[in-house]
Amino acid sequence: MATLSARTRRLALEALADPAAPLDLLVVGGGITGVGIALDAVTRGLRVALVEQGDLASGTSRWSSKLVHGGLRYLAKGDVRIARESAVERHHLMTSIAPHLISPMRQILPDRGGRRGRVMLLGMRAADVLRRNAGTPGELLPSPARLSVMETLGRCPALAPDGLRGGISTTDGRLVDDARLVVAVARTAAAYGALICTRTRADRVDGRGATLTDLRTGESLDVGARMVVNATGVWSATVDSSIAVSPSRGTHLVVDAARLGNPTAALTVPLGDSLSRYVFALPAQLGRVYIGLTDVAAPGPIPDIPAPDDSEIDFLLDAINPALARPLDRADVIGAFAGLRPLIHDPSALDGESSEGLADVSRRHHVRVRGDGLVTVVGGKLTTYRRMAQDAVDAALSTTALSVSECVTTTTPLVGALRDPREQGLPASLVARFGGEAPTVVDAATVERPLDPIAPGIDVTRAEVEFAVTHEGALDADDVLHRRTRIGLVARDGEAARPAVEEIVASALDRVG
Repeated sequence: MATLSARTRRLALEALADPAAPLDLLVVGGGITGVGIALDAVTRGLRVALVEQGDLASGTSRWSSKLVHGGLRYLAKGDVRIARESAVERHHLMTSIAPHLISPMRQILPDRGGRRGRVMLLGMRAADVLRRNAGTPGELLPSPARLSVMETLGRCPALAPDGLRGGISTTDGRLVDDARLVVAVARTAAAYGALICTRTRADRVDGRGATLTDLRTGESLDVGARMVVNATGVWSATVDSSIAVSPSRGTHLVVDAARLGNPTAALTVPLGDSLSRYVFALPAQLGRVYIGLTDVAAPGPIPDIPAPDDSEIDFLLDAINPALARPLDRADVIGAFAGLRPLIHDPSALDGESSEGLADVSRRHHVRVRGDGLVTVVGGKLTTYRRMAQDAVDAALSTTALSVSECVTTTTPLVGALRDPREQGLPASLVARFGGEAPTVVDAATVERPLDPIAPGIDVTRAEVEFAVTHEGALDADDVLHRRTRIGLVARDGEAARPAVEEIVASALDRVG
């Protein structure tokens, strides 16, 4: 069963201590790449365990723009390979793997005349060729189009109408939430037999095992494995010192959607004269819009939770405001978040630590095998996590004589991907976050008033909070507020919901802990 909880975590650690059941593969890191590797390997018939010192999606994987995109930006820079890979992986995600978590989203570039619009439309049409080559139907992702002034303002009401000739539009994929994707992949891997252990630190990692410490009890054990993959992202160098990672920080602002007229499409605003760099205003769940993103060097110690600096907030406001009828100011920013991208070190790209230099660093992923067999995968982006996982498992298998079946994750649906007719009548926000599993969330609930919001004005139900503990591996209120839901992105919402969340979490842990 696709269940993660305090109990399944405890049983997984006990299984790891059993010398009679050796591991084929140990994965270190519980972000999107790590859980993708666990799912790829376990569906090939391997005995797999994943360890993560924090919670699932506690690092970079929860700080993305929530886009599953076909790589238009990379096509604009001439990187056809990564653009093609992005289009193919987007196809798999939207048609087979996680169609319940991803919806089509229009992206609109305001057309105020000039060369930029013509060039962008050509680029969008080239990206649409990649969409067709990947097999994604036009009914799912419509082709690029020109929009009238009324159509453009209807979808992006906050746009300044002066000089507007309409919009140039394309369609891409939008995740309801990146952390939810990570949890869904992890639960699917667990359903196939993978052992998922959060709050478990890996030390002395090499190609044949690691020392694991249960951070809840302090107990340690040595675990052997035929293969080990380091999927710790920006922390990769702490596991494999032969890797040099130069993190870059991407920051987003959180704004109330009503302040921008409740847009139904993403607004795309170019930066200066660039044809490949833009700021986006992206409609999101819980009545929010995310405005992002920056791309600045982040040298020095890697924080558990990166923080935007004031210059990035000012940069984003200055970039988006020229497109708006009523400019945003600091008072309109109700939250902000930042993530660190794990880029392979390239000193030439970091000259002056400018965002222009970083924007040109390739987002391709890299898989390296150390002399002792330790595999490290780093770089890449959320859209291509499945391909990264496949390449990492292939590299790990090349260090052994194991013979296993081929990768099947292009057609392996995640929990909730299959529709359930009982979804009808349930809150739309609940179905958007759980798909075909939405009825199970309600059926499994023991809390009073399961479909009531956890707090006034927040469309997360009480049943979802309980389900996070009983089925999704949440171990405390912060896991719920910041990763199983994204209530905590806005501090005032987190404060309003915390008392009820803590009460439900405590009760649920008493039953499953």
